[in-house]
Amino acid sequence: MSAQNLKPDAMRDLVRPAGVSAHIACQKLRAVCLLATFLIANFAHAAAERPLAEEITIPASGASGVNLTGYFYRPTQPGPYPAIIALHGCGGLLGKSGQIAAREADWAERLATGGYAVLLLNSFAPRGFRQICTKSSGNVTPSERADDVAGAVTWLARHPHIDATRLALIGWSHGAMTVLSAIRPNFMSTGPDFKTAIAFYPGCRATARDAHWKPRMPLTILMGSADNWTEPEPCRALAARAGARFISYEGAVHGFDAPNAPRRTRTGLARPKDGRADVGTDPVARAAAIQEVLATLNAALKTK
Repeated sequence: MSAQNLKPDAMRDLVRPAGVSAHIACQKLRAVCLLATFLIANFAHAAAERPLAEEITIPASGASGVNLTGYFYRPTQPGPYPAIIALHGCGGLLGKSGQIAAREADWAERLATGGYAVLLLNSFAPRGFRQICTKSSGNVTPSERADDVAGAVTWLARHPHIDATRLALIGWSHGAMTVLSAIRPNFMSTGPDFKTAIAFYPGCRATARDAHWKPRMPLTILMGSADNWTEPEPCRALAARAGARFISYEGAVHGFDAPNAPRRTRTGLARPKDGRADVGTDPVARAAAIQEVLATLNAALKTK
């Protein structure tokens, strides 16, 4: 049942069953309540004026030496805005048709509707790649992409509608590994820095081998417990050692927060060793993660 097919009274009934308090109902039917709340939020999200994506170019600066491209979303209300740099996964920012990937577009629109400027940074196209998930696709390292992040921060700091004292970093999979690289000690030691960072299902093994790694700012890692592409346990151990938050969603797989992605097994991947991994949306985990991300960002960027 979609939010568009629910009348307002029906949506209220999902959240607050007749004769039962919302608190008790959510204790007994937590998943149902969470999904109902998510449907209502999605209804409001769909009804709101959709922010437009402006294609931008960021001149080469620093160590990357690459002219970056990306898409910049601004809220419809007046600025200056807090801003979020968002980093795509190994599948790249753009699909085969040239459209922004569904997961990244959904998050960018959602965050911009919530009052944040969002810079979707494209690290692959300027280097001649569309994607790097498969064995024959080539490679771009998280450390290279971290240099891209530094260039993007400089671009945002010069933008007249951005409050560079309120920045956040978010990434998915390979982009989440880039988050871990970009928030390492002594990186970006001058100029604006992030108030918080969020990493969806990163690979943590390489970072965990660095005994001195620690995030410069609060870090939240979100993973599905059934992720067999980037295993949760190395990230759980890294978070415990480094003082980061680790949130696991029971039964969810890689890409659980993507909108309407059927669960399937991908093959021919460069990692893991057998080249196979399960991916797909988990509606309950997706709803919970959206609430978690918004709460984390609001606390870091909107609280004076």
